[in-house]
Formats: sequence, structure tokens, C-alpha cells
Amino acid sequence: MNKISLKLGFWFLVVMLLMEVFLLYFLHKNIVITQIEKELSALQARGNNHRDVLEESYSPETLQHISLMELSGEMDVIVTDNNQNIIISSSKLDPVEEKILSYDLKNVPRNGKVIEQRWRDKKYISTVTPYSINANEKGYVYMFQNTNQVQEIITNLNHHFIVAAVITGIFLILTILFLTKVLTTPLIRMKKATEKLSKGDFSVHLPKMGKDELGDLSQSIKILANDLKYLKEERNEFLASISHELRTPLTYIKGYADVARRKNLIDKERDQYLEIIYEESEKLSVMIKDLFNLAKIDRNSFVIDRINVQLCFFFHSLYEKVLPAFKEKGVELELICKENVIVRIDPIRFEQILLNLLNNALKYSEPHTTTSISVKREKGKVRIEIKDEGSGIPKEDVPFIFERFYRVEKSRSRDSGGTGLGLSIVKELIESHEGNIEVKSEPGKGSTFIISIEEETE
Repeated sequence: MNKISLKLGFWFLVVMLLMEVFLLYFLHKNIVITQIEKELSALQARGNNHRDVLEESYSPETLQHISLMELSGEMDVIVTDNNQNIIISSSKLDPVEEKILSYDLKNVPRNGKVIEQRWRDKKYISTVTPYSINANEKGYVYMFQNTNQVQEIITNLNHHFIVAAVITGIFLILTILFLTKVLTTPLIRMKKATEKLSKGDFSVHLPKMGKDELGDLSQSIKILANDLKYLKEERNEFLASISHELRTPLTYIKGYADVARRKNLIDKERDQYLEIIYEESEKLSVMIKDLFNLAKIDRNSFVIDRINVQLCFFFHSLYEKVLPAFKEKGVELELICKENVIVRIDPIRFEQILLNLLNNALKYSEPHTTTSISVKREKGKVRIEIKDEGSGIPKEDVPFIFERFYRVEKSRSRDSGGTGLGLSIVKELIESHEGNIEVKSEPGKGSTFIISIEEETE
């Protein structure tokens, strides 16, 4: 459960520590360089000031005054002639200072230069500034500063950096622990939720997690749980419906077959029972065919071969095919299609859709009523309406008529029941044509099925 939090915390800590070390090192290095440059600049500026005083008023008193100025300070000053012979010194020279005085000086600029800056491993940092009184009297002003003072400053700086690094590290660890807790807690909850889903428990409850990626993931898991729950319920209902639908004709077939086998049965009765067996076998065959078609649609193996079709010509052909059945029952069939409409459809599948809807209209219509087919353009689409004046559909049943095995005829009678799969197949086929279907119905006044499909532009 804590694996992800440990991993996230570890990698956050490693990355942030590396960043902290790099930033502190970079900052420390630049501060040290800046501090040394500042000390060297101050040392050089001090030498330039002494040079200016000497050039303005060169005398033994001035030399003594310069020496006294540095006697109690942190710096030492040595004034030499042009041959680097000592004229005056603010302190007694030591071997290190004597060595620096022996450095070869060439082309020293008027503003002076740094002649020793190795503060880590040398006793002094030093600068030299040339002065000139007249053509004969020239020399150099040497400035020395003990590196102990510089190293003490750097030591204090290091101490401050260590304290800052420790405080920053503690704060960083606490921040990472908090962030990993905030990030991993919802992930752990979602992990537990998916484990419940994998075990078939769809009662998943996840709190709202905002509008970020975690919130989107949480919402997706909740939607998935609801969908899986619906699919499980639908599957169970579907299996129960199949079991019921298959059991009914098989019961009739077995029962009447047993009766038909009786030897004392007269031929007329045997023929009657055999006819019932045949009818139930036909119903069973139709149901199995419909189930097979639905199975192919569900696994996307149902072939839709779409071509451009002139819709009015297509409907006139269909009209001629179904008209005899309507005339036989005494139901008038009308076709209203006056526009030159072209759609991209699979003619065989689309005919299957329309035959199913027209057969339903015929089945539930009484003699001397009218069923109409109309085709018209509407907002860039083709609108197909199949309207009957039959018994209609109760309002409470309308939202469910496209569900598998749903029948308005709750009695499931052998004469008017059907398989309850036809409208499901119709809806699936229309959606495979990138269209949609809806129904408007009123009990006692009939039903209107409306198909909308994209018009093909030439």
C-alpha cells in the first residue's frame, strides 16, 4: 500500500537534494568569489589612497603618517623606492612579506594590481600600486592583509550555509512527506476501488478530488464502475431473458412432440400438433438468428458495406415488396418521397431496418388504418418517418423499447409476442450507419419511428 508513496518520496527527495546541493554549491562559490574580490578591491583602493597622499605631499612626515594609519589596522603597508628597497613599513616584515616584495614587477598599471590572491594556502593577500613624485623619485606602495581574516569570514559563511542546508533539508523532507501523502492517498483509494471492481464489487465510492488529473481519473473510475454495474445487470437480465425465451418454444416443441407420438391420435390432431411444433421451431430459428446478429454487432464483426443510394428509388422498390402484405390485412400504405436524396448506406442492412419497422407497424395496426413512409431533408440530414395508426406504445414503455428482450406485450403470447430483439437490432444497425432513431407514440393513436441519417453531398 505504501510502495508508491515510498517511491515517490524517495525520488522527490533525491531530485530535490541534488537541486539543493547544486544551488547551495553554486551560491556558496559565487559568494566566496565575490567576498574575495571585495577584499582585494578594498586592499587595492587603500593602496591607491596612500599613493595619492604621497604624490600630493611626499615627505618623511607623510610616510610616518601612512605607517601610523595602518599600525593598528587589519592591513600592513610597505612603501619602497623604484628598486623595491623598503622606505617605511607599518610592521616588522616576515619572510612571507619579504618574498612577495621580491616579486618581479613589470608594467604595473597606475591603479595598481593584485600580486597575491591565493587566500586558501598563503598567509597574505597583497596588492601593489606605483607612485611617482618626479622623474627621480618613484616607488611602490605594497598592501598586505592576513588571510586569517578572510578565512574567518569564509568559515562563518560556511557555518551559515551548513545551518541553512540543514534547515532547508528538514523543511524539504517534511514538504515531500506532505506532498507524497497528498498525492498517494487518492491513488491508494483508487487502487482499492479498482481491486473491488476486479472482484465484481461495483459499489465504489470515491470523494471529489478537484478538477485536476487525479480528479479526472477518479471520475473515470466511478463512471467505469457504474458502466460495469449496468453491464453486469444487463448481462444477467439478458441471460435470464434468453433462458426464458428458449425455454418457452422448447417446452411447446417437447410437449406437443410427446402428444404427437401417441398411437391412438387421429391424423387431424397429429397434423395440428405438428403444425404447432413447426411454428415454434420457426420462432426458435428466428430468435437464434437475431441473437447471432446481435453477437456479431457486439464484437464489431457485422459487415456494413456502404454505397451511395438514391433514397426515393430505394423506397419505391421496398414499397412494392411490402405492399401485398398490407393490402392483405386491409391497411393502406403511403410513400411520400419527392426529393432527390442520396445517402451512403448498406442497402441490405437498411432494408432489414425498414422491414422490421414496417412489420411492427403492420402487426399492431387494425384494418382500414394507414401506415405512411415519408422522406425529407432537415438541417443537413435526411429524416425518415414511419408512422402508423396502430395501438401505440404506453408512455412508460417508450424509453425501453430498444432494449434487448423488452416487449410491450408483457404476456409474451405466442401469437403476438415476437422475440423482443428486432428493435435492438434496428438501433444497432442505424448507429452503425452513424445515424440515430427515436420514437413518438400515444396509446390508441399509433407510433412514429424517426430515423435521422447524414445526407451524402456530391
